[in-house]
Amino acid sequence: MSTELLPPEVAVELLEASAEATIVANADGEIIFVNREAELLFGYDAAEMLGQPVEILMPGEFRKKHRNHRSQYVAAPRSRPMVAGLELYGRRKNGVHFRAEISLTPVNTEKGLLIATVIREISPADESEAYFRMVLESAPDAMIIVDEHGKIAIVNGQAEQMFGYDRKELLGQPIEQLLPERLREVHVTHRESFASAPTLRPMGPGLELTARRSDGSEFPVEISLSPIATSTATFVSSVIRDVTDRKQMEQEIIAAQQAAERANKANSAFLAAASHDLRQPVQALSLLNGALRRTVKNERALEMIENQQHSLTAMTNLLNSLLDISRLDAGAVTPEFEEFPMQRVIDRLSAEFARQAQQKGLEFSSQSCRTIVRSDPNLLSEIIQNFVTNAIRYTDRGNVRLTCVERDGECSINVEDTGAGIDEDQLEAIFQEFHQGAAAKSSKEGFGLGLAIVRRLADLLGHEIGVRSELNKGSCFSVSLPVVDGSNARHEDDEAGLDIAGQNPSGLVVLIEDDVNIANAWGLVLEAEGYRVATAASATEARAVIRHLDEIPALLISDFHLLDGSTGVEAVSEIRDFYDRHIPAFIVSGDTSKVVKDARPLDNCTIMSKPVNTERLLAAACIATRTGEVPQD
Repeated sequence: MSTELLPPEVAVELLEASAEATIVANADGEIIFVNREAELLFGYDAAEMLGQPVEILMPGEFRKKHRNHRSQYVAAPRSRPMVAGLELYGRRKNGVHFRAEISLTPVNTEKGLLIATVIREISPADESEAYFRMVLESAPDAMIIVDEHGKIAIVNGQAEQMFGYDRKELLGQPIEQLLPERLREVHVTHRESFASAPTLRPMGPGLELTARRSDGSEFPVEISLSPIATSTATFVSSVIRDVTDRKQMEQEIIAAQQAAERANKANSAFLAAASHDLRQPVQALSLLNGALRRTVKNERALEMIENQQHSLTAMTNLLNSLLDISRLDAGAVTPEFEEFPMQRVIDRLSAEFARQAQQKGLEFSSQSCRTIVRSDPNLLSEIIQNFVTNAIRYTDRGNVRLTCVERDGECSINVEDTGAGIDEDQLEAIFQEFHQGAAAKSSKEGFGLGLAIVRRLADLLGHEIGVRSELNKGSCFSVSLPVVDGSNARHEDDEAGLDIAGQNPSGLVVLIEDDVNIANAWGLVLEAEGYRVATAASATEARAVIRHLDEIPALLISDFHLLDGSTGVEAVSEIRDFYDRHIPAFIVSGDTSKVVKDARPLDNCTIMSKPVNTERLLAAACIATRTGEVPQD
């Protein structure tokens, strides 16, 4: 810039009239002009400063460094506006130091480069304001301060960037400018309500808030509000956070959860279908095997039938175990807790396992237990059944004992054997899928799934399981469950131990089954045992069949899912209504879905899961047709 544009006397008058302390120095740093404000600021007379280096006006420790800076500046002069935040200091004549803001303006003249310097002392109030603005600008979130009239008083750089406005476009504007138009009117009401009783409102999810950028685009935000009271007015400081990414993540999580729920439902549906469809052919084979055993007399053929039954049993056990594991992992099993005498479960299992132990030359014993417990009796039975099955399978001689111990409000059901035992380092691993110990592998029986099912069932029921074992001496597996007051529990001792030996089964059985192969196999088995059989494929057919019968059925056996979409529950209920009698009924199903629970409220009825063991079914049928009551299981 050149001073030729202004007469020298005018330039001097302008500098003198400035309200800021002003000093002009030449390229060598010598002071050639000071105004009255500079004299007052530094405490020197003008004559004391003229001709002196500018470094006399700064603390001694800064002078040498400043001379280097001045040389660099002269080499490339440029205007530098007054900026707060730099650590700049001045020194008065009396030696007092003070913080300062300084602007520099280079001026090219005929006599060379001149540098005009404006100096402003930073007061404590100025420092506070500068600190406040620095904090505001360095905040990671957008910050806007609004006055009591809802006008924007202060914004930081993050707010400019977030909303796409220049700061000058926002200052003095109503805060509603940053909202979608549809929300502005109601926001005025909210703002006035807040102003009447201002309180701190922290940032957090829960409110669905939306902001608007300068280009009209909208985005979700979270906002905190903090009232600020000064001596002259009240302001509201707001911190705004763009939560677009978080909202998107939440939507993705919700979508993933919904997909998981759909997959879980699909998995449950598959398990139900697989359970039914896979068990159907196994059920047919099992029934046909039972029918052959009752009709074939040739010893060689009977041996083949017996071997076939062993294979069917192994296949049934594997199928049941795989489906049980899948159902438990899919969360498709829901416990149905009730209070009952533990003796009911023990009696049910003892009759079955005493025969198995006897066939292997083992002694099986069970201890009487009058304790009332709370659990799901069916799932608890499955746990104990796995314990006893393993004990018999891996014990070659000696005994298997089922005992019950009550202590400190807990009932511990123990299954002890005199088998091969388990290595101590394997006691935890045996509860994993397909894991078999050395004794298990040598027996070539089992699949290593029983104890994995036990662990899942125990976790589902909230029961504790335990194991103790010693190699070549035997093992003890246990499950502990809570004891309850037995005043409201039902004691059921009626059917335990019914003797069916010497009985000649007879009577009419109505069989309702929509699978032709299974219906034929049922008929062969029942007729070979001595029963007369009338068959139907649906509830509708059953209604037609019973109108042509010459006697009241002694037993009803029905599949749960029937041909016309009806259920075995409906078919049994209609037949009973027709005869006005509670005819004993078996409802059979391979379905593991909760819909089968519809059959449970039926009196004098039991549910049997496919594939049904032929011997157990015929024993139960004999009891039901002789007594008119179905056995407990």
